[in-house]
Amino acid sequence: MFDAKKVKNQCVEWIRDFFENNGRDCNAVIGISGGKDSSVAAALCVEALGKERVIGVLMPKGTQHDIDMAYLLCKHLGIKYYEVNIEDTYNALMGEISSKLAVSEQTKINISPRIRMTTLYAVSQSLNGRVVNTCNLSEDWVGYSTRYGDAAGDFSPMCNLTVTEVKAIGRELGLPDVLVDKVPIDGLCGKTDEENLGFTYAELDVYIRTGVIKDKAKKELIDKKHKANLFKLQLMPSFKPEI
Repeated sequence: MFDAKKVKNQCVEWIRDFFENNGRDCNAVIGISGGKDSSVAAALCVEALGKERVIGVLMPKGTQHDIDMAYLLCKHLGIKYYEVNIEDTYNALMGEISSKLAVSEQTKINISPRIRMTTLYAVSQSLNGRVVNTCNLSEDWVGYSTRYGDAAGDFSPMCNLTVTEVKAIGRELGLPDVLVDKVPIDGLCGKTDEENLGFTYAELDVYIRTGVIKDKAKKELIDKKHKANLFKLQLMPSFKPEI
């Protein structure tokens, strides 16, 4: 049985230790989407550091239909936030690249999170910050993140917690249900996470923790995605000459 209170408290202490050793007076800078991951990560940082040291960054691309959830989180936690619209930057970069070569659909999707990470580091560097990575174990397991985009960060409080466990911690932190239970949508291609993946997070989480899954086709799909995306979780291969 997952003990959400125990793990939440452990994570809070881990965040405090990270800042003690990697920036005692620094702020936690976090991209706020209004989804469960950014909500829980921000709430953990507030409990660990206090709301005065947590800074949210909202980064819509043009009009974001669910940005009210991001505002709700910032108001609920009482944190300072900045809103930086990335639409003009995206259009300028895409226009320049597409004038030179044919840009793939996946490239178009992944440019946004990479621009957002650039934005987060710009804010963080200007405000004495450390960037919070908001990925969870379930997403990382099947490579559902953008390398050097949302997969980047200076510390990762939830990378060893499944979606099911993250949601349990969100409830333990007293977050509004509308944030914890919000249907995860990547905000890039218009589909839900589970539509993109081909299986539910509930199925994936049980498989990760127990190795059990009834649907053979889904097991094969999960295993295929896990194997294909392991490189995202590993350090960059580096050549070591024999000298």
